Amino acid sequence: MISGMMRAAVVALALGTASVAVAQDSDNRVAANTDWSVFEGNDPRECWIVSAPKETVNTRDGNVVAVRRGDILLYVFFKPSAGLNGQVVFTGGYPFAGESTVKMEIGGREYDLYVQGENAWPANAEADAQIVAAMRAGSEAVLTARSARGTVTKDSFSLLGFTASLEEAQRRCAG
Repeated sequence: MISGMMRAAVVALALGTASVAVAQDSDNRVAANTDWSVFEGNDPRECWIVSAPKETVNTRDGNVVAVRRGDILLYVFFKPSAGLNGQVVFTGGYPFAGESTVKMEIGGREYDLYVQGENAWPANAEADAQIVAAMRAGSEAVLTARSARGTVTKDSFSLLGFTASLEEAQRRCAG
C-alpha cells in the first residue's frame, strides 16, 4: 500500500494527463458508455474513467450564486506501476477550503474525500473500493464541497454507464 502523500503525487500527475485528454477530447478515449468515458495512456500504462456533472448548484449564505469554475470531473484511475487500482478522484474546478472534506453521497450513504488544492480523494484504497462498489450499485453520486471563498457547491453525477466503463478500464489496465 502506498502512503497518502505518494497517492497524492501519483494522482496529481495522472490528473495532469487526464485533464488534458478530456479537455481536448483526445484520441486516447477508447470507449464511451452513457455518461462515462474511458481513456487509456501509455508510458507508463494508465487508464481512467471520467464523467462531468449533470447538475451543479453553487450557494453562498444560502443563496444560489453564479461562480466561475474550472473543469468539474469525477474520475477513477488505474495505474499498475504506481499501485493504483480504482483510485477515486474528484476535481471541483476551484481550490477547496483548507482542512475541509468533500462529502460524497451515493444511495443514502455518505463518504468523505480529503482535499488538496482543487482535488479530493478517499483516505485509502479500502475507502476507494467501498466507494467504487457503491458507484456500481448506485444511480447518482452527489458531491458537496466548500471553496476557499466560502461558496458551497453541490455537483450531481449520473452513474449510468459507470460499471461498463469501469470494467473496460480494468480490462485494459490489468496489472
